[in-house]
Amino acid sequence: MTDAPMTPEAKDKGRWQAFLESDFFYAFKRSPVALVSFTVVCLLVLSAVFAPLIAPTNPFDPASLNLMDGFTPPMEPNAFTQNTFLLGTDDQGRDVFSTILFGMRVSLFVGVSAVLFAMILGIILGLVSGYFGGWTETIIMRIADVQLTFPSILVAMLIFGVAKGFTPVEYRDQMAIWVLILAIGLSDWVQFARVVRGATLVEKNKEYVAAARLIGRSPWAIMIKHILPNALSPVLVIATISLALAIIAEATLSFLGVGAPPTQPSLGTLIRIGQGFLFSGEWWILFFPACTLLALALSVNLLGDWLRDALNPRLR
Repeated sequence: MTDAPMTPEAKDKGRWQAFLESDFFYAFKRSPVALVSFTVVCLLVLSAVFAPLIAPTNPFDPASLNLMDGFTPPMEPNAFTQNTFLLGTDDQGRDVFSTILFGMRVSLFVGVSAVLFAMILGIILGLVSGYFGGWTETIIMRIADVQLTFPSILVAMLIFGVAKGFTPVEYRDQMAIWVLILAIGLSDWVQFARVVRGATLVEKNKEYVAAARLIGRSPWAIMIKHILPNALSPVLVIATISLALAIIAEATLSFLGVGAPPTQPSLGTLIRIGQGFLFSGEWWILFFPACTLLALALSVNLLGDWLRDALNPRLR
């Protein structure tokens, strides 16, 4: 008598139960740093995603602005309108809390998109260089070595300037975000390529890869279906840590005035705006966006550090 096949619902329940009983989830529950950083990341990401529903106003809608509300301190009524704002307002009467939520959306979009672009590019180049070797590997790795000699933020600024120079003037503001993603992604692909290349050099000489060659599998099928899954763990860890660096890189470029346009301000743009009012007494315009950026980058970085240790077989 044979057992009845499991339903998809039962399989999903079994996978979920196996995850809850795994060493990975046990280590997660036992780590205060992982719990706190994961909670902070989830709260900030959800706040950014649902910003149109959470924010009291749309700070980038001119019709919703009132210049009489400008420079209102946090939780204090405005001298003219008697309106009260949780985190105060800036010089244009925009609610700082709302600008942070909408600015965080831009920062997260740029950071996640840049990391995905860098990860895909790095994985492809790492697989190709490690599997084929020869002149292909030499050229790719020498380009990577040269790029590593320069700080990534300088590489991003150079790429951003060159790409923006080729963009028509009338489309520069619309394309600025995509150019920023391209610049940060091209400055961050090297570490993905080096890790994937190292894993490919190890895996391509194993028996299961030789067996795949014997049955006529194409090189791309072998690289994607056989070699890549064995390199995903370190790649995911690097991606998590790179996300924090990408968010900081975007904020740095925007703070310097070469990043997000004024029509789509990010956290870095808000910090640049607030920096001009810091010494005139309106400290909240700079303080709250800077604290949000610090909390976001630090929590993502701490979560990536914990993930690196949790997935390291030497520490299990």
